[in-house]
Amino acid sequence: MRADLLVANAAFYAAFNAKDFGAMDALWARTAAVACVHPGWNALEGREQVMESWRGILGNAEQPRVFVGAESAHELGDVGYVLCREIVDGSALATTNLFTLEDGEWRMVHHHTSPVAL
Repeated sequence: MRADLLVANAAFYAAFNAKDFGAMDALWARTAAVACVHPGWNALEGREQVMESWRGILGNAEQPRVFVGAESAHELGDVGYVLCREIVDGSALATTNLFTLEDGEWRMVHHHTSPVAL
């Protein structure tokens, strides 16, 4: 199942880099509570707020590509998380992506990214 978590995580970044809102929307949980913390933003709670943030980010033609690496997946029953490193426009970010099993598939419930102090 850890491999499935890494597949779900990769799908998140594929949607992000393709600026594909439909794919991003499909990755997020529909029945579980969701939240998101983008770098420098206040915490967003609720699917409507979170998806509206993604609509704005993905609709921004200037949004740089996100490179991801150093992924490690961890499963805790019906919950799993992936720790990874993002590189955005030359800046390193530490990231946690939290997933839950929903209808037999890993769906994102929380994305938290913050800058790494050098």
